[in-house]
Amino acid sequence: MKPFAYERATRPEAAASLVADSTEAVYLAGGTNLVDLMKLGVTEPAMVVDITGLPYDRIEHRADGGVLIGALVPGSELSGDRGIRTRFPALAQALLAGASGQLRTRATTGGNLLQRTRCVYFQDVTKPCNKRAPGTGCSAIHGSHRDLAVIGTSDACVATNPSDMAVALAALDAVVHLRRVDGSPRTVPLADFYLLPGDTPHRETVLQPGDLITGVELPPPPPGAMIYRKVRDRWSYAFAVVSLAAVAVTDGGGALKEIRLALGGVAPKPWRARKAEQLLTGQRPTEDALRTAALAELASARPLPDNAFKVGLAVDLITATVRELVAGEGR
Repeated sequence: MKPFAYERATRPEAAASLVADSTEAVYLAGGTNLVDLMKLGVTEPAMVVDITGLPYDRIEHRADGGVLIGALVPGSELSGDRGIRTRFPALAQALLAGASGQLRTRATTGGNLLQRTRCVYFQDVTKPCNKRAPGTGCSAIHGSHRDLAVIGTSDACVATNPSDMAVALAALDAVVHLRRVDGSPRTVPLADFYLLPGDTPHRETVLQPGDLITGVELPPPPPGAMIYRKVRDRWSYAFAVVSLAAVAVTDGGGALKEIRLALGGVAPKPWRARKAEQLLTGQRPTEDALRTAALAELASARPLPDNAFKVGLAVDLITATVRELVAGEGR
């Protein structure tokens, strides 16, 4: 392993300045992804800045029903929180589907948002990868790509975002709270937090050097029902082949008002299915309407030979999940 310096930050400004002053410095929270990448040689920081002592480890439930989740809150605490389980069950379900109990104890909310792809070529330093080494090429396009993205990709990268939690947050209109190097706050809707690969797949988020995630805010949950569904190769803690967070919003009288959908396992970011939402909003969707909306959402997909099945799987997942949710089976 490449030698590196270690600093334990006790103040946010000290942590930010250390990371901002070096292109080879990184933040360390739970370390469940970072340490693995360091062992593989994918990431070789010159300095690791431990931020676990910073004051971002609380879940703050607001009077209006919203919640501010500190960036250092572990997945185990978040998934077990009574308020989260009651008002945001899709988020709790996503967390429980995303990792083992041991990992949830260590992995943090902010770190979950910044997970790197599990594409085998990104993790293999002997293979070309534009995300790891810009300009070297994408080995996955002509190689092993069954588990990779079908929508939002580019000729430079077809990797997927691995987070379950972020998919649920996308459907819940979450907002990411940041602290800039100069101490000023910044908020970014989760929908705008991640970048599509384009010609720069190594740039995955809007974060600037030294930016520190301090929390994630959820607005009050809408009336209605929500659910997180995950299709995977095995039941026990596998990454999603396709996943879906669905929210059925009702009016005061219980009539369906809006459908919110976010897909995982199919794109380089949590994929908010805006086209499908628009087609389904304001109606009680029939089977045909659900399938038509799902197909419209996936119309721009660019699947590769071994992952083309994901398009049909995503359509089926949207159709079945929303049908059950609207019928009350997902409550």
